[in-house]
Amino acid sequence: MANGEDFDVIVVGSGASGGWAAKEFCEAGFKVLVLERGKPTTHKESYTEEFVEPWDRTFRDQAKPGENEKTYGPAARHIGGRNKKFMSTFEEAPYDVNTKNPFIWIRPGAVGGKSIVWGRQVYRWSDLDFEANKRDGNGIDWPIRYKDIAPWYSHVEKYIGVQGSYENLPQLPDSEFQPAMELNYAEKIVKKGIESNFEGRNLIIGRSANMTEAKPDQDREACNYRNQCVGGCSFGAYYSSVGVTLPAADRTGNLTLKANSVVSSLEYDAKGKKVTGVRVINTETKKSETIWSRVVFLCASTIGSTQVLMNSISEATPNGLGGSSGALGRYLMDHTWGTRIQGVVPDTKHKIERGRRPTGIYVPRYRNINAKDDAGVDFIRGYNYQGGAAPEGWAQRAASTPGFGASFKDGVNTPGKDWVFTLYGFAECLPYEDNKMELSTKLDQYGIAQVKFDVEFKANEFKIAKDMISEGENMLNTAGLRDVKSTMGEMRPGLGIHEMGTARMGNDPSNSVVNKWNQVHEAPNVFVTDGACMTSSSCVNPTLTFMAITARAANYAAEQMKSGVL
Repeated sequence: MANGEDFDVIVVGSGASGGWAAKEFCEAGFKVLVLERGKPTTHKESYTEEFVEPWDRTFRDQAKPGENEKTYGPAARHIGGRNKKFMSTFEEAPYDVNTKNPFIWIRPGAVGGKSIVWGRQVYRWSDLDFEANKRDGNGIDWPIRYKDIAPWYSHVEKYIGVQGSYENLPQLPDSEFQPAMELNYAEKIVKKGIESNFEGRNLIIGRSANMTEAKPDQDREACNYRNQCVGGCSFGAYYSSVGVTLPAADRTGNLTLKANSVVSSLEYDAKGKKVTGVRVINTETKKSETIWSRVVFLCASTIGSTQVLMNSISEATPNGLGGSSGALGRYLMDHTWGTRIQGVVPDTKHKIERGRRPTGIYVPRYRNINAKDDAGVDFIRGYNYQGGAAPEGWAQRAASTPGFGASFKDGVNTPGKDWVFTLYGFAECLPYEDNKMELSTKLDQYGIAQVKFDVEFKANEFKIAKDMISEGENMLNTAGLRDVKSTMGEMRPGLGIHEMGTARMGNDPSNSVVNKWNQVHEAPNVFVTDGACMTSSSCVNPTLTFMAITARAANYAAEQMKSGVL
């Protein structure tokens, strides 16, 4: 530790990004403190629901009617029997709900954050994404390009383990893959039907952070095909910070991890142009303290990190740290959620799949890539589909089948209907200045100003959703599926749980919060590397990009610290 400071680095947040920051700094020899507002979590021991079968769970893994809404507020629909112990209640992490135009903030409440319960879909962004703002004039230009982050994608992928297939698609660069999981029988039929009739459209296995090959050096086994990831994985077969990066950091002897620690704000030295301390409140004792470090990494999630910056108010920072540009809290983005197209796949009756594969299918973006193929398209940016095929009504049929004994078991275990194939559409949201979060006059139980939201999807996102439906129906009908039907779903920001923006990256301090290395323009020893730093949203799942950006920024900061700049 240098200059008598308590720690070299403080990392706020212990999820996907925070875990990577901790690992990189600890392995570089720095003393690191990770602060997590949630409760402690121990890999393996904390996964108490992992091996409990649904019929042995209270209410068969469903919530008691009305219980979730009362306990978890607007986020209740995403809380289930196996993941609720890792989530914050609304009392623990309240926000000022805008009843007219609500944003759904889904917030974890345990060490590991959303990395314990996430969908594990990992895809690289391309220059189609990093150049989008400059190309069509929405938002500001990214200060980085694919070439800047590509090595860090590889760095992260090789360590966490990513299964997927090599496709050589310019809009979706390939990763460092372990052997891919296999499409099931029905998905292969749909794949052939789409790809043989629609040039430039592909149906591939969903790329995910589920290992198909073990990593003994990390004490991690290959996936067991249980598809129970949201309850934690004792085998370590999928990436979570609790199972992968935090243990790696801990093995160095340089990590200190404090759970039940809410960060209220940062102390700013205007003369030195740096943050000198992190104000922390213990959630159990309500006692507060200020902890010092040379560098601070904010990895508390898009909204959590920006809430800390906004609450860091002083005479020099009346609009919060990073607020002088006017961009802090603005340009909040999420992917659309709920658009669904499905149909029955013929000739799949009596087919069966072994195991429970923990990923689905993926149809990469094909809109607004090639001008000659997009005649008549009345929107900018694009979308992808995720989904998969499963036997129709198997669980419902089993529940309604009469009898008992061997004949009943044989009847239940024999597929009786064709399979249903479903596409779920994810559309890119443009960076709108008036989609924002602000501080409320309401305080939480620790005396910290809550946040309130004013966010909505606009005309371009609704146009994309309509195209997702019409093109999805067209593809499934053309592929020969029966009874094709669709729904737009609930177009409400927050439900996609892919929040981005509010402390965007840019070259110009007058219109951005952090620079190309994720340093806050007003305080270069503060880095924001989670979703808050994103300048646009792509239509691609963002967590892999958060991790790569974090690893890149941490290694840059380590170099600056070793050279004495920071």
